[in-house]
Amino acid sequence: MVIPWVGLPLASLVKWAEPTGNAKYVEFVTANDPSTMPGVNSPILDWPYTEGLRMDEAMNPLSILAVGVFGELLPNQNGAPVRLVVPWKYGFKGGKSIVKIRFVEKMPQSTWMQAAASEYGFYANVNPKVPHPRWSQSSERPIGGGLFAGRIKTKMFNGYESEVGQMYAGMDLRKNF
Repeated sequence: MVIPWVGLPLASLVKWAEPTGNAKYVEFVTANDPSTMPGVNSPILDWPYTEGLRMDEAMNPLSILAVGVFGELLPNQNGAPVRLVVPWKYGFKGGKSIVKIRFVEKMPQSTWMQAAASEYGFYANVNPKVPHPRWSQSSERPIGGGLFAGRIKTKMFNGYESEVGQMYAGMDLRKNF
């Protein structure tokens, strides 16, 4: 789905912050306010929600910090005040309502890795060759085609292989899912 996000390249923030050479990852921490976010009371996940990217992923021009959508300020339901958008990865990598960004030396333990490590890896690159333990990811139904629309083959890296594939050259993308 093509979404007209409004924001700034994550690389711009990284350059502005001037992290030390020890920083290998960027960690994102979301809001955790049970009074306005009733879902955080659910026992399914530990809150606040945490996600992370390698530094090269954060510096990719496709990674953005969205503050708006469709030409308007980002509404709460879409992740206000700031939402991470990484279009070649599965949606859970795009943390919403980000309130803290840290540059860290060690790979952050993301929320879904803690909740179900066998199903949700750190990288979460769209890879149709690696099935989720409970469903296939080899095809998808295009949005807007209706309930009975045919399925299409899922593209590697969500169709951004030429823009991001080099960051994962030589990696076992079945092991590093």
